[in-house]
Amino acid sequence: MTERAREREPEFTFELRVCRWAERAWEPAREDSAVLVARQLGTRDRRWDTIVLECDPVGLETRACFGSERLDSDLLGVVRHAPREWSWYRDALPEPDYPWRYVREAIHRAADRGIVESRKRDGRIELRRRWRYPDWVRRVVAVENKPDLDASAARALADQVERDVALALADEAWVATRRTGESVEPALLERLPVEAGILAFDATDGNGLDDPEVVWHPRRLGVDDPGTRILDRPDGGTHDRSAARFEYAAPAWKLDKRLEIAERAYERGWRSYADTMRPDCRHFELRDPAGPLPWCAAKGRSPTDRECSGSCPSFSPEPPAWRTRGWPIEGGPGKGQKRLLDRQRRRRRE
Repeated sequence: MTERAREREPEFTFELRVCRWAERAWEPAREDSAVLVARQLGTRDRRWDTIVLECDPVGLETRACFGSERLDSDLLGVVRHAPREWSWYRDALPEPDYPWRYVREAIHRAADRGIVESRKRDGRIELRRRWRYPDWVRRVVAVENKPDLDASAARALADQVERDVALALADEAWVATRRTGESVEPALLERLPVEAGILAFDATDGNGLDDPEVVWHPRRLGVDDPGTRILDRPDGGTHDRSAARFEYAAPAWKLDKRLEIAERAYERGWRSYADTMRPDCRHFELRDPAGPLPWCAAKGRSPTDRECSGSCPSFSPEPPAWRTRGWPIEGGPGKGQKRLLDRQRRRRRE
């Protein structure tokens, strides 16, 4: 990639390159771990650019029994506590902190998906499990992507990463940036928490492979300990004497939230960008089939997910004749590209 092309590459494309590298080359804490990668996931208050899941291979295989769609918090409460033998749901499931009618709705949804069995006996809803929900997630790693870490971006990023370290919802926190070639990478001079690791990526070489360097190794965060959720903090000015506000996050809450994030990552993966872009545009292409990245022939570069929409001035729908052709592009090239991404996402889960 030329220097000019590298300068034009948007942060969105850099994010996809980081995901592609993590899927191919991430070295988990345990060599027998399977790796799943997703993007733009997190909690209501915090969204991570890239998430790397280190999974137990046997548990991941068992998780496939529950389908490719995610299990939300209500469904997780049902499948994780469903008994081996038929039982009244109020005896089998723990007391919820919300009305039981929502639990009944979750049981019906789980039965409709075929992941538990339910029946009505003597006016009572009973259930039993089909499979034991596995302990399939070993570690959760969060990565923030900032290819151009200027001063303003570094200040904002430092605040975000400090909150991640304090809450310790992920096992590790990383910052991925673009290598500058200087003797000391600027990212090391910024006020980032020492607990966060730093990855410096080169521009892609002729084979389209990224070459990251670990500039700073992260520390393991206390995911099993209570976390600190920072609600508000002073600006730090000379006359700012306001106190920071925070609250504690219980380990049980963190465990449940990690599992909910992992479920969404299992469903989406990082190739789900095609769901928010317009592959049905005649200018949309996928470059490098081994790790496909979007390309706009009209712009001559990788578009962002916001640019690639129906409101783009260059948007040109596929001609109807394209969509009526037979194999291998039945439904048009756009449909074929989405099927390719779905197949690759499915292979990673399997």
